[in-house]
Amino acid sequence: MKKILIISDGETSRRFIQRVIETYTSENIYYVVETKAYEYEDVNPTRFKFYEFDPTSFYKLANLLKMEFVQAVIIMDNPQDVENTLKNIRHVKKQLRTIVLDRWDMNNDDPNTIFVNTNDILSSRFLNYLPNVPVIAQNVGIGEGEIMEVLVPFGSSFVYRHIGVIEQKNWRIVAIYRNRQLLMPSRRRMIQPNDTLLLVGDPIVLKSVYRSIKRELGQFPEPFGTNLYLYIDMNMVNLVTIKELVRRAVFAHKKFKHDLIIKVVNPNDLDVIAYVKEFRNDNVIIDIEYENRALEERFYEDIKNYHVGLVIVSKEMFKNQKMRQMLYEAHVPVLKISDKSFSALKDAVLILSDNRDFEKVSTTIFDISEQLGYNIELFNYLNEHQDEKEQVIEHFYNLGTIFSKSIKVIKEHENPIRTLKQKDNFIQILPFTQKITGGTFSSFFSTDSERHYYKLDEYHQIFIPVQL
Repeated sequence: MKKILIISDGETSRRFIQRVIETYTSENIYYVVETKAYEYEDVNPTRFKFYEFDPTSFYKLANLLKMEFVQAVIIMDNPQDVENTLKNIRHVKKQLRTIVLDRWDMNNDDPNTIFVNTNDILSSRFLNYLPNVPVIAQNVGIGEGEIMEVLVPFGSSFVYRHIGVIEQKNWRIVAIYRNRQLLMPSRRRMIQPNDTLLLVGDPIVLKSVYRSIKRELGQFPEPFGTNLYLYIDMNMVNLVTIKELVRRAVFAHKKFKHDLIIKVVNPNDLDVIAYVKEFRNDNVIIDIEYENRALEERFYEDIKNYHVGLVIVSKEMFKNQKMRQMLYEAHVPVLKISDKSFSALKDAVLILSDNRDFEKVSTTIFDISEQLGYNIELFNYLNEHQDEKEQVIEHFYNLGTIFSKSIKVIKEHENPIRTLKQKDNFIQILPFTQKITGGTFSSFFSTDSERHYYKLDEYHQIFIPVQL
């Protein structure tokens, strides 16, 4: 049996003691010291021992402290009484864990004393009632935001997604509350509008997850970043291609309404540099890298410093395997520009694979399509693996209902890449996975459509990271 000492004075402490009485446990015995006796309801005399004396009296309190307590709780109305009572405890029990209700912002360096500030508790409690504010557990764990409760709004990026396809790195969905019932998460469980998710993980990661759950269409390139970043390596791209790249990047910049950074590395043509600088304005930043040392390291620094959410490159640059690996490790979407017209695009095309990667990036696909005015077309290659694809199609139909956007599913008995080669004015959207960083030879015998992205290289493509 664990002995707990409660030193009580005032209405708050009386309410606390009554709550303790109503909380059943056979493991604890409570020794309650009150300056004035009070009558409590339904007291179990085997679990509660009451004493009436002034705890600021060292002699009286020292006699009681001869027993071995595992913890002490001090709830009193006067700060001087709290300080003197705590001093009395420390004279006898230097290591006793002591919890103090602090109404006065008290200062104390005692490592064995925990001060529970009433102002912090009240402000946190009221904060939980505000809309669109994450509810963070205050009295569980370390109380720094590692446990969070989030209501999933109707237009959320998480609605109608299966738990199993949500990338949960350094965080987890540990419970779902729906219609006042607790549901345990499983890989096949689908998140519904107005579900409340209980999340556990790194506090910084949970803040990003919270923003992703709450975000609606029209926010891309969030949550990956804020700005667009055109990356031009003049050793890989000729003058004509650079001019087309810049014009199309400026077009995308105006559509997404975010700042554009034009980064030029390995500059070797003054006329090209002069042409690029003509686009400089308040929303277009020109960054010329005249040193060719540590370009990869500086690329990652730019992604962070410019808060980049979309990288734009030419198809020549994306063909380079080292460049693809560098782009993949940046964990931001990539727009690969081809030679075709960009402003004439009408459709966003997805070739469904035998996995669930498209469900992971579905809301980003809707967001891009909404901002650029594209229709969404799903190409379903009718081979022997259909279960996974049907779940993805169901997911897209559900999102289409939420976002009032029609979805066209095209069933193909032959490889849809052949069909798409006869089609114009579309952009292909793919999950950006490790598979895409590999060489083309390794994908020659694969039936995975993601590995055959290069067969549509003459078309514009967007690669979206599957990690949140």
